[in-house]
Amino acid sequence: MSREPKVDAYIERAPPFARPILEKVRERVHAAVPGVQEQMKWSAPGFVLDGKILLIMAAFKRHAALNFWRGQEIGDGTPKAGAMGQFGKLTSVGDLPPDEELDALLRQAAELSKSAPAPRKPKHEPKPPPGLHPEFAAALAGAPQAKAVLEGFPPSAQRDYFEWIAEAKQDGTRAKRIATAVEWLSEGKRRHWKYQNC
Repeated sequence: MSREPKVDAYIERAPPFARPILEKVRERVHAAVPGVQEQMKWSAPGFVLDGKILLIMAAFKRHAALNFWRGQEIGDGTPKAGAMGQFGKLTSVGDLPPDEELDALLRQAAELSKSAPAPRKPKHEPKPPPGLHPEFAAALAGAPQAKAVLEGFPPSAQRDYFEWIAEAKQDGTRAKRIATAVEWLSEGKRRHWKYQNC
């Protein structure tokens, strides 16, 4: 069993209640998954097999947590405790499942890491192209230099103006923003020009 000195140091610094929990998890991981390696991941002890993270354990002031990297795919597949890991807030060794159950989950996580690709995060739909408010369009029609500058900006810089004007709740506020936008655009300025050189 290879032990990472940084994990030893982490456990030593952990609150007294958490040390037995971390040691127990460490013992079970090495017993159930031959060849596992210890590494620090995001400042917490992690266990890696063939370069793939199996789980991470962490100690906090009043609880510890055990997070299987692909926890949604092991066991019965239902999230058990969300951000606090598969077993919730652990305050004693008794909060861990029995050795046989924990070992089975560890072996399942190891097999999963070998046989299946990591789940992909769902891609978010791109933001729809921002719309040009009709009143802003009318103001730009009377200010060709401002319109040309706006059209020369990248989509993100255009969106800054479009959203700022669209978010105005009152007609007076919108009119004031449109006037300001036309003025700034005539000077070649982006919406957040005041912060560009900060």
